[in-house]
Amino acid sequence: METQKTFGDFHTILSEGEVWKIGGFPLQDGTFWSYREPDAVVIVRNGILYVRAPLSRKHDKVQILDNAKHMYYSVEQVEVPEAGEVSFELQMRARTQNTAPGDLYDGYVSLNLLDFSTGAALDYFAGNDKYASVYAVLPFPGVQVPPSDKTRYFCIFKEETNFKAREFNTYKITYNRSADEAVFFVNGEEVRRERNVPVKFNRFTIALGIMTEKDLTPEGSVSVHGQTVIAEYSPVTVTITE
Repeated sequence: METQKTFGDFHTILSEGEVWKIGGFPLQDGTFWSYREPDAVVIVRNGILYVRAPLSRKHDKVQILDNAKHMYYSVEQVEVPEAGEVSFELQMRARTQNTAPGDLYDGYVSLNLLDFSTGAALDYFAGNDKYASVYAVLPFPGVQVPPSDKTRYFCIFKEETNFKAREFNTYKITYNRSADEAVFFVNGEEVRRERNVPVKFNRFTIALGIMTEKDLTPEGSVSVHGQTVIAEYSPVTVTITE
């Protein structure tokens, strides 16, 4: 049996908490760290979400809080079927200004599938001239990652250039819980297959983001130096096959 659901309705983007909400994490001091760039320009047109953000937000002590600059989370989570598979597909476009040439991680557009019950994530990062598929288990603030006798936290990037730079490309991620397998597709072609995934994903929050990925230094964050990232997203089609 196959069921489909579309996560779009970007015309509601200002009604935060209806379909989409600003992402972020609660902190130990009781405050909330929001992934919101104060000068972001948001346009919804022909069903496409356009966000243009001059980067300014940074965090000097927590890497995950420094990485994401402006991000929307889906209010509804997608439950993963015990048997069968779930896939997520959208069209996404990335254009950046004042980012370091050839350095994807200096500013990019993201699709993130986040499981806050395990700390696991499946992502696409797209920049001006390359993209990466990402497979990770991360120490999200406030999330209890199950202990493991293997590597508990990891983030494995795989960079590629076989896409239409600065144009819309179709990104798809498929996850099979019973087979412990995640497959990544770009424009209909398989680009990566992860077998023996060590964590069972339970439910996905869909996130649409503008991000950097720059390691914190002893002096703090070095992720912001005048970049602007322009992101465009189509609605996300979720297909569950059981």
